Amino acid sequence: MSSQRAMASPDNQRHTFEQVIQERSKKPRYRGTTIPVHRYHKCSNPYCGDNIELTLKLNQASDTIEEIKFQGEGCAISIASADLMAGYVQGKSISEALKMIESFHSMMQGETEFPRELQKLNLLKGVSNFPLRVKCATLGWKTLKAAIESSAPMT
Repeated sequence: MSSQRAMASPDNQRHTFEQVIQERSKKPRYRGTTIPVHRYHKCSNPYCGDNIELTLKLNQASDTIEEIKFQGEGCAISIASADLMAGYVQGKSISEALKMIESFHSMMQGETEFPRELQKLNLLKGVSNFPLRVKCATLGWKTLKAAIESSAPMT
Protein backbone atom coordinates (compact mmCIF):
# COMPACT_ATOMS: atom_id res chain seq x y z
CA MET A 1 0.00 0.00 0.00
CA SER A 2 1.38 3.42 -0.90
CA SER A 3 2.04 6.00 1.79
CA GLN A 4 -0.55 8.30 0.20
CA ARG A 5 -3.25 5.67 0.57
CA ALA A 6 -2.17 5.03 4.17
CA MET A 7 -2.42 8.72 4.97
CA ALA A 8 -5.97 8.86 3.61
CA SER A 9 -7.21 5.87 5.60
CA PRO A 10 -10.22 6.47 7.86
CA ASP A 11 -8.19 5.44 10.94
CA ASN A 12 -5.44 7.93 10.08
CA GLN A 13 -7.98 10.71 9.41
CA ARG A 14 -9.68 10.02 12.74
CA HIS A 15 -6.32 10.10 14.54
CA THR A 16 -5.40 13.40 12.86
CA PHE A 17 -8.85 14.82 13.70
CA GLU A 18 -8.43 13.84 17.35
CA GLN A 19 -4.89 15.27 17.49
CA VAL A 20 -5.93 18.62 16.01
CA ILE A 21 -9.00 18.88 18.25
CA GLN A 22 -7.01 18.09 21.38
CA GLU A 23 -4.11 20.40 20.49
CA ARG A 24 -6.30 23.36 19.53
CA SER A 25 -8.72 22.98 22.44
CA LYS A 26 -6.03 22.68 25.10
CA LYS A 27 -3.76 25.42 23.76
CA PRO A 28 -5.73 27.75 21.49
CA ARG A 29 -3.47 30.06 19.50
CA TYR A 30 -6.02 32.87 19.20
CA ARG A 31 -7.31 33.16 22.76
CA GLY A 32 -7.60 36.68 24.13
CA THR A 33 -9.01 40.07 23.15
CA THR A 34 -7.87 42.28 20.30
CA ILE A 35 -6.63 45.79 21.01
CA PRO A 36 -8.43 47.82 19.87
CA VAL A 37 -11.81 46.09 19.55
CA HIS A 38 -13.51 47.12 16.31
CA ARG A 39 -16.15 44.38 16.36
CA TYR A 40 -17.43 42.21 19.18
CA HIS A 41 -20.01 39.51 19.63
CA LYS A 42 -20.81 36.75 22.08
CA CYS A 43 -22.82 33.61 21.26
CA SER A 44 -23.82 30.61 23.33
CA ASN A 45 -25.02 27.13 22.60
CA PRO A 46 -27.89 26.62 25.06
CA TYR A 47 -27.90 22.85 24.48
CA CYS A 48 -24.48 22.26 26.02
CA GLY A 49 -23.38 25.55 27.60
CA ASP A 50 -20.58 26.39 25.14
CA ASN A 51 -19.96 30.12 24.72
CA ILE A 52 -17.64 32.12 22.50
CA GLU A 53 -16.82 35.80 22.93
CA LEU A 54 -15.06 37.12 19.83
CA THR A 55 -13.28 40.39 19.06
CA LEU A 56 -11.97 41.72 15.76
CA LYS A 57 -9.40 44.34 14.94
CA LEU A 58 -9.99 45.63 11.41
CA ASN A 59 -7.71 47.54 9.06
CA GLN A 60 -8.19 51.28 8.58
CA ALA A 61 -10.68 50.77 5.73
CA SER A 62 -12.63 48.27 7.90
CA ASP A 63 -12.59 45.73 5.08
CA THR A 64 -9.95 43.28 6.35
CA ILE A 65 -9.61 41.31 9.58
CA GLU A 66 -6.19 42.30 10.89
CA GLU A 67 -6.55 40.33 14.10
CA ILE A 68 -9.12 38.01 15.64
CA LYS A 69 -9.23 36.69 19.19
CA PHE A 70 -11.76 34.76 21.21
CA GLN A 71 -12.47 33.75 24.75
CA GLY A 72 -14.95 31.26 25.99
CA GLU A 73 -15.68 27.94 27.49
CA GLY A 74 -16.91 24.81 25.87
CA CYS A 75 -16.22 21.38 24.57
CA ALA A 76 -13.07 20.51 22.69
CA ILE A 77 -14.84 20.75 19.32
CA SER A 78 -16.21 24.27 19.88
CA ILE A 79 -12.88 25.67 21.10
CA ALA A 80 -10.79 23.90 18.44
CA SER A 81 -13.16 24.96 15.66
CA ALA A 82 -13.07 28.60 16.82
CA ASP A 83 -9.28 28.51 16.99
CA LEU A 84 -8.91 26.97 13.52
CA MET A 85 -11.39 29.51 12.15
CA ALA A 86 -9.42 32.39 13.65
CA GLY A 87 -6.21 31.17 12.08
CA TYR A 88 -7.74 30.97 8.64
CA VAL A 89 -9.74 34.24 8.63
CA GLN A 90 -7.05 36.48 10.13
CA GLY A 91 -5.69 38.62 7.29
CA LYS A 92 -8.71 37.92 5.08
CA SER A 93 -11.09 40.50 3.71
CA ILE A 94 -14.57 40.68 5.22
CA SER A 95 -16.04 39.28 1.99
CA GLU A 96 -13.56 36.35 2.02
CA ALA A 97 -14.39 35.64 5.66
CA LEU A 98 -18.14 35.65 4.93
CA LYS A 99 -17.58 33.20 2.06
CA MET A 100 -15.59 30.95 4.39
CA ILE A 101 -18.42 31.05 6.95
CA GLU A 102 -20.89 30.02 4.26
CA SER A 103 -18.58 27.23 3.07
CA PHE A 104 -18.10 25.96 6.61
CA HIS A 105 -21.84 25.78 7.21
CA SER A 106 -22.26 23.90 3.90
CA MET A 107 -19.53 21.49 4.95
CA MET A 108 -21.31 20.89 8.26
CA GLN A 109 -24.36 19.89 6.21
CA GLY A 110 -22.19 17.37 4.34
CA GLU A 111 -22.27 19.36 1.11
CA THR A 112 -18.75 20.66 0.38
CA GLU A 113 -15.14 20.68 1.45
CA PHE A 114 -12.57 23.45 1.56
CA PRO A 115 -9.79 23.63 -1.05
CA ARG A 116 -6.43 22.02 -0.28
CA GLU A 117 -4.89 25.20 1.20
CA LEU A 118 -7.57 25.13 3.92
CA GLN A 119 -7.43 21.36 4.46
CA LYS A 120 -7.27 21.46 8.26
CA LEU A 121 -10.80 22.83 8.25
CA ASN A 122 -11.86 19.70 6.35
CA LEU A 123 -10.90 17.63 9.40
CA LEU A 124 -14.05 18.99 11.03
CA LYS A 125 -16.25 17.55 8.28
CA GLY A 126 -16.68 14.35 10.30
CA VAL A 127 -18.62 16.35 12.88
CA SER A 128 -21.42 16.65 10.31
CA ASN A 129 -22.35 13.04 11.13
CA PHE A 130 -23.30 14.09 14.67
CA PRO A 131 -26.09 16.72 14.52
CA LEU A 132 -25.76 17.83 18.15
CA ARG A 133 -22.00 18.37 17.71
CA VAL A 134 -22.54 20.49 14.58
CA LYS A 135 -23.80 23.28 16.86
CA CYS A 136 -20.51 23.05 18.76
CA ALA A 137 -18.39 23.21 15.61
CA THR A 138 -20.34 26.12 14.10
CA LEU A 139 -20.57 28.29 17.24
CA GLY A 140 -17.37 30.24 16.56
CA TRP A 141 -18.34 30.73 12.91
CA LYS A 142 -21.80 31.96 13.91
CA THR A 143 -20.16 34.37 16.37
CA LEU A 144 -17.77 35.64 13.68
CA LYS A 145 -20.64 36.32 11.28
CA ALA A 146 -22.52 38.25 13.98
CA ALA A 147 -19.39 40.23 14.87
CA ILE A 148 -18.80 41.15 11.22
CA GLU A 149 -22.40 42.23 10.82
CA SER A 150 -22.38 44.33 13.99
CA SER A 151 -21.55 47.97 13.55
CA ALA A 152 -20.26 48.78 16.99
CA PRO A 153 -17.31 47.69 19.11
CA MET A 154 -17.70 46.23 22.57
CA THR A 155 -18.93 48.75 25.14
